[in-house]
Amino acid sequence: MTVVPITSPDLDAAEVSWFSALCSDDYQFLGVPDGDLRSSWEHCSDIVKTAEEQGFRNILCPSSYQVGQDTLSFVAGCAPITDKINLLAAVRCGEMQPIMLARTVATLDHMLQGRLTINIISSDFPGQKEESSYRYKRSREVVEILKQAWTQDEINFEGEVYNFQGLTTDPVRPYQQNGGPLLYFGGYSPDALELCGQHCDVYLMWPEKMDELAGRMKAVNAVAERYDRTLDYGLRVHMIVRDTEAEAREYADHIVSKLDDEYGRMIRERALDSTSLGVSHQAKNRELADKFGYIEQNLWTGVGRARSGCGAALVGSTDQVMSKIEEYQKMGIRAFIFSGYPHIEEAKHFGARVLPNLKTCSLPHEYGRVPASTPATPLGNGVRR
Repeated sequence: MTVVPITSPDLDAAEVSWFSALCSDDYQFLGVPDGDLRSSWEHCSDIVKTAEEQGFRNILCPSSYQVGQDTLSFVAGCAPITDKINLLAAVRCGEMQPIMLARTVATLDHMLQGRLTINIISSDFPGQKEESSYRYKRSREVVEILKQAWTQDEINFEGEVYNFQGLTTDPVRPYQQNGGPLLYFGGYSPDALELCGQHCDVYLMWPEKMDELAGRMKAVNAVAERYDRTLDYGLRVHMIVRDTEAEAREYADHIVSKLDDEYGRMIRERALDSTSLGVSHQAKNRELADKFGYIEQNLWTGVGRARSGCGAALVGSTDQVMSKIEEYQKMGIRAFIFSGYPHIEEAKHFGARVLPNLKTCSLPHEYGRVPASTPATPLGNGVRR
């Protein structure tokens, strides 16, 4: 199996993150709404606090146009109720004017005292349907403007979508003075790989067979090398871990036991990214899975019957899940975003069984991304390249 070279420090540690179900995505039984688990400030902030108590290093706060909580407002509200966990805020490029977005993110970063990370998303807006190339062009321009705002005294940008000249960045500078928050990004198209390889820090993937994940890592690594950069790699996957494999598989069957497939299809299709290349690969996984829904040892695709996006779960005993995570780490993956149903209970299952056995870290802010052939050392002023 191809292993992508990574030269960031602490390679024996992983950033292990959880997920807060801002987008109406918490269930006891998949596809069966539960009032106690609905998307609300009270419930979703409880997920964040539970994740911090369990020792998770980061938590993804997703974004949806149709359902759930506003991501940036939610992250702001989490600042005073947390003190250790990082917040990974999903940002849809173009939803907010980029200068305003730069200021908002910088403010959040100060509120969190540097515990902010950003998940860059390129998507359509409600009522619009843009060509993929245009969406990624818009996203690229947004990211480039953000970086100017976070690192320069003045913004001067002339693009096809945005044009700004002579705008002062005072007081837009974020708390993190090494280039701003780390940028996480996922996407499979050539335009997506180009954007990630040039400008982002962590390439996020959804669950697939390990050979396919290795191929995606190799493809984006080739882009990053052209820009004299290396990336970290992340995997977003659901989690069902129990003392035995039989218990875990039984629980997987349990959470889909009341799922109506037509309602599940409606849930998948309400997402604006339901026709994206990444989502189509998740659907293909379900088609190729065995009769029990498994596409690979301990990788179960049943979750994807009731949600768009990440559509598979690691299902197994503590030892099996640990072994699978170690295999991913050997590939070069060291950022993991886990979740489970219901999210608070599954965070506790993972926190009790697996997390104590993992060496964890927060992905580095103080180190630069250097060529794969060069040992990782601090760069002047801590600026990432």
